[in-house]
Order: sequence, then structure tokens, then C-alpha cells
Amino acid sequence: MFGIGMTELIIILVIILIIFGAGKLPEIGSGLGKAIRNFKGATSGELEEKIQDKNEEKKKIEEK
Repeated sequence: MFGIGMTELIIILVIILIIFGAGKLPEIGSGLGKAIRNFKGATSGELEEKIQDKNEEKKKIEEK
């Protein structure tokens, strides 16, 4: 994984724990997870499909 060994990964995690504290780690993790999900959705075209669906819904509402 990116040429990072287990000891380097543990050192990085300890530094993050010291900087942000144990209370903030769940918030950081969930925020990072949401960001990754949004990025994957945008790159897969899911975002464009949702926009097209919303535009079609608007057209149907305007026609009525």
C-alpha cells in the first residue's frame, strides 16, 4: 500500500491520534468515508444520472 510498511503506518496513526485526540477520530473517519463515497459516486457517473432524473422530474411538474 503506497510503499508504507506496518511500522510507518502505526507511527502515522499515533501522530494523528496525538494531534486530533481520541474524541475527534470518529468524526474524521466518518467525514473521510463520506468524501470517498461522494468521489466514487461522482466518478462513476451516478451524480450525472441523479441530475438528469431531477431535471426530468422538474419537466414533469412544469407540464402539469
